[in-house]
Amino acid sequence: MADDGAARTPGGERAGLPTYAQLRDRQGAPAGSSWGLFGDADELGTVALLTPQRVLAAARTVRRGAVFRLDLPIDAFDPPLASSRGVPRHTIFQRDPNHRDDLVDGLYLQATSQVDGLRHFRHWEHGFYNGVADDRVREGSPDLGIQRWAEHGIVGRGVLVDLPRYLRSLDDDWDPAGWRAFTVGELEGALAYQGVALRDGDILLLRTGWLATVLAHDVDRRRAFAAAPTSPGLEQSEEMLAWLWDHRLAMVASDNMAVEALPPATDSPFVSGREAAGERGPHTGLMHRALIPLLGFALGELWDLDALAADCAADGVWETLLVVTPLHVVGGVGSPANVVAVK
Repeated sequence: MADDGAARTPGGERAGLPTYAQLRDRQGAPAGSSWGLFGDADELGTVALLTPQRVLAAARTVRRGAVFRLDLPIDAFDPPLASSRGVPRHTIFQRDPNHRDDLVDGLYLQATSQVDGLRHFRHWEHGFYNGVADDRVREGSPDLGIQRWAEHGIVGRGVLVDLPRYLRSLDDDWDPAGWRAFTVGELEGALAYQGVALRDGDILLLRTGWLATVLAHDVDRRRAFAAAPTSPGLEQSEEMLAWLWDHRLAMVASDNMAVEALPPATDSPFVSGREAAGERGPHTGLMHRALIPLLGFALGELWDLDALAADCAADGVWETLLVVTPLHVVGGVGSPANVVAVK
């Protein structure tokens, strides 16, 4: 497929957006942030990279009309993977014998295949994305709400990186249920192994193999996971942030619980000063703290990528048209993914 026309300077930098190294040296905005780059009042973050031209380019990846649903049922995890979330209850009722209606009670918007919105995390020093005030992040306020992405739409070229298949090609015997921090080198190696290149505005799909293993767990093992979450995922490092940003990705989604490895590495650079002094919490060291509030990254978690990965391996095509439709919840922190891939 032809390139979608991403402009580059003679030095290789994408015109109009600085590199991550340049972001680290910013003046007038938090170091390492993208604040103001998509507009002073921007509430889209990296989703703004999904321009009409890139949507059209993504549509041209469709060759067969094969459709893959990438999200699980809303009650897929019982007990829930996070102890702070519950399991929804679906009820059908009727007003007369010829009528049916229904409701869902106790729906946690991030308890199953999900999209993390820009309200999900604030930076411990700089606050919410693009400087939105803390008192604006509440029920009834639209600022940074998930409805911004619902209104804009998240439609683009998805590129699947199948880490288990790549590692098997290296005779790397590992357990997808265990902890592992995938490096930039491993992501680059997997892309080269699959023969696919990233383009500006892509949606990166990371298959770790973790989801299938946890779905096969019995109730006791799931409860144990909720008490002490463990999964493979991206390493927590400035190098990883630079790689994600410098590839101009619109979104990163995975089949694990947090995109990044859980628990965070003990040497993670994303630790506040107070935590470094001993006041550690459940989110200490998470790269979410830079990805979401500083860079405005859209993240997807617990996406079911197995069937799509098997199809990609069979036909050798690792790109797809991806359509994500978050719920139109004004002021929502996150949403079920509602995502399909079309090849």
